Amino acid sequence: LYGIQFHPEVGHTPRGRDILRNFVLGIAGARPTWTAANFIESTVNEIRSRVDAQARESGGTGLVLCALSGGVDSAVAAGLVHRAVGDRLTCVYVDHGLMRKKESELLRVTFEKNLGMRLVMVDARERFLARLAGVTDPESKRKIIGDEFIRVFEEEAAKLGRIDFLTQGTLYPDVIEST
Repeated sequence: LYGIQFHPEVGHTPRGRDILRNFVLGIAGARPTWTAANFIESTVNEIRSRVDAQARESGGTGLVLCALSGGVDSAVAAGLVHRAVGDRLTCVYVDHGLMRKKESELLRVTFEKNLGMRLVMVDARERFLARLAGVTDPESKRKIIGDEFIRVFEEEAAKLGRIDFLTQGTLYPDVIEST
């Protein structure tokens, strides 16, 4: 067993990269073959394989739905899945009225026009803002936003018919916190 009691991955740790490199290459015996290009290629191939296998098994068409928030996590997930399955991916973006100015328009241009993704844009601003009216507690606001997002997303997903996969680009702590 090996352990350390600090964070070697942060930039201000002296020789942190050396510590991690020694563990990964020297102790764990991993080989330094990873590159971003290899990761993208292997991830896209794995996604395509899983979607196609499930479609064959279930008689489905391998349709994939993505909850696209506009953040980095969901954008990367959408990009990888789109490379893997093309127009079998539909992204749903829910505009809750709390985005930066023109961010929703920029998202549409980026994902729909520039990247060629199938995108459903839902204008739910009034719905969200009505539920948030008069609420001052930040935790209550967070729960209302999360609950309303789920409701809107479920309604939009139901309109699309059978979906075989859900793509959600988020960190696992966010999943736990959202339950």
